[in-house]
Amino acid sequence: MADLSFFDRDLSWLSFNERILTEAAKDSLPLLERVNFLAIYSSNLDEFYRVRMPVLKLSQHIKKVKGYNGFHTQPSTLYREATDSINKQLEQYGNVLTQKIIPGLKQHNIYLLYKENIPPNIKEATREYFLTNLLAFIQPVKLSEDDDFFPENNKLYLCALLSNEDREDEMIILNIPSDNLPRFFTTKSGDTTYVVFIDDILKDNLSFIFPAANIKCVSSFKITRDAELDLQDEYEGDIAEKIEMQLSKRDYGFATRFLYQPGIPFVSLQLLINRFKMHNASVIEGGSYHNLKDFFAFPVKDPKLSYQKWEPRYVPESLSDNLFALIANKDIILHTPYQNYNMVLRFFNEAAIDCNVTEIYTTMYRVAGDSKIANALISAAKNGKKVSVFVELKARFDEANNLKWAKRMKAAGVKIIYSIPTLKVHAKVALVKRKNGLRVQSFGLFSTGNLNESTAKIYTDHILFTAHTAMLRELEMLFIFLSYRRKPSSSNEIKFDHLLVAQFNLQQHFLNLVDREIVNAKEGKPAAITIKLNNLEERTLISKLYEASQAGVKIRLIVRSICCLVPGENGMSENIAISRIVDRYLEHGRVFIFHNNGNNDMWLGSSDWMNRNIYRRIEVCFPIYDTAIKNQITQIINLQLSDAVQGVYIDANLNNVPKPVVGNTVQSQHAIYDLLSSKIKPE
Repeated sequence: MADLSFFDRDLSWLSFNERILTEAAKDSLPLLERVNFLAIYSSNLDEFYRVRMPVLKLSQHIKKVKGYNGFHTQPSTLYREATDSINKQLEQYGNVLTQKIIPGLKQHNIYLLYKENIPPNIKEATREYFLTNLLAFIQPVKLSEDDDFFPENNKLYLCALLSNEDREDEMIILNIPSDNLPRFFTTKSGDTTYVVFIDDILKDNLSFIFPAANIKCVSSFKITRDAELDLQDEYEGDIAEKIEMQLSKRDYGFATRFLYQPGIPFVSLQLLINRFKMHNASVIEGGSYHNLKDFFAFPVKDPKLSYQKWEPRYVPESLSDNLFALIANKDIILHTPYQNYNMVLRFFNEAAIDCNVTEIYTTMYRVAGDSKIANALISAAKNGKKVSVFVELKARFDEANNLKWAKRMKAAGVKIIYSIPTLKVHAKVALVKRKNGLRVQSFGLFSTGNLNESTAKIYTDHILFTAHTAMLRELEMLFIFLSYRRKPSSSNEIKFDHLLVAQFNLQQHFLNLVDREIVNAKEGKPAAITIKLNNLEERTLISKLYEASQAGVKIRLIVRSICCLVPGENGMSENIAISRIVDRYLEHGRVFIFHNNGNNDMWLGSSDWMNRNIYRRIEVCFPIYDTAIKNQITQIINLQLSDAVQGVYIDANLNNVPKPVVGNTVQSQHAIYDLLSSKIKPE
């Protein structure tokens, strides 16, 4: 086999975030949607600094080692290359905002003040807002060596340098209360809507707070802190209590980035760095405004400047009077958000009230803030059902919400099973056991995405409802195993013939499926693999795809975010093409299709091909046996592969390359919505 090569995961992720930024620059997109893509980019970058930059910072001290052979980038240079990439993207970000978005808003009489003085015609309105709203949350702190002020994670601050006649200059820190108030203030003057950062309103009224001082300069800054929880993988003790304790410390972790406004005096900058011990953080000159993820809450709403609303389509089967009778008759597939999520809610709601249902089991990874599913499980327990819920408390940034719901369900009588030490349970599955005469029948729900009605509105996922006896017998065995809260002692501990479960058979089965295509290709038979993932990192599986490519297997991949596989390299991956789609919905479903000499085998599931999914999580991928469902999934995947509007290729240099337009252009999300549009709710 030829020498293998792999992209670095972090540089690949930055390539994905750059793809997000290109959406904000597109003149063809509705203007307010472009503002939203700016918010997505900023939010992603903040998380990158919280989670990944600490790792890259440390990697500078790692010399070239055998374990990194084959990577395009050595660990010692990753931090510098990532920083260079981010700096280029931020320059592009500023250009998009100032040269495209702000002028575009002005054409619609929307005036976003950006690095400008507040105009006289709205001064009275902004001053009144300052006095009646903003001032209530302002807490100035004089910076000195003996004060105990500690800047919290990703909070916004101003530093003001004041001079007084009778004493030395003072450095005052003021909080910008964007957690307490909207980041933007809006007011109208004539036909123009003005949108003002509250940062600027605070700056414009500092003389009210410091009437006797000369304000020499005012600059904004923020500090990003490490987000990892320091959890010990041990069996003893209450995992919920440990996570609760660590959550209270998260916003006080060590600093990974110190972001400051251009133009701050050098003396002031050094004072802040020294005072807040920022010497090991990335000290970065940013823009005049930080936390531009607040564009998510941009206050102007105009349907003409937004995507045309797509009403979710009803699955005809969801209108049946008895959902379980319908599932017993045939498998049903749901494609969110194109189709209405109500069928998932009905699955849990009807199980909670059905007098023949005796037991309900489910996993919950990211629980909705106001979860109807969790409420249905609470009702089920109060209605006398045996309800067991595995709640993953280590779902990053959702720990507090998951903990809240776990406590609420437990108080109602639900059996709560908490996180497994050393493993996350990332599977998205549910099982209902229902009496049917003298026997008990099982009904299952298998999903590629979280059981979360909020994210279901924007994440594209596939949800299978089935009464397949053998699959559900295996699912029940998995739930029994999860109740033990331990790692598998061996991959053969439970035998799975239908489900692919990480830690048991998932990786090996996928390797076997690729091997079968390799054998077919070498025998001159048609051989092809089509896989859609969020992330592709794990080297054993990537190496097997390289081997398949060299054997002549045609491989088509759709990878939204991290991709460590290098496509199109002679002698290694010339038979592999990789697409990436960014559009109004977040592509999230995982699909695995193996040609099998014309008898396609298909799996859907929760698992990406990442190290964490393969080695540190419980994942479930499930087979699709129904021919009609197979055909529909194949149609959807083919539309995505053909997308030359929102789809790009990833090339051998990690660039996002536009696809050539041949014939009628396909925009896959539009086309999928149209494909499913005949399935509407009757009047």
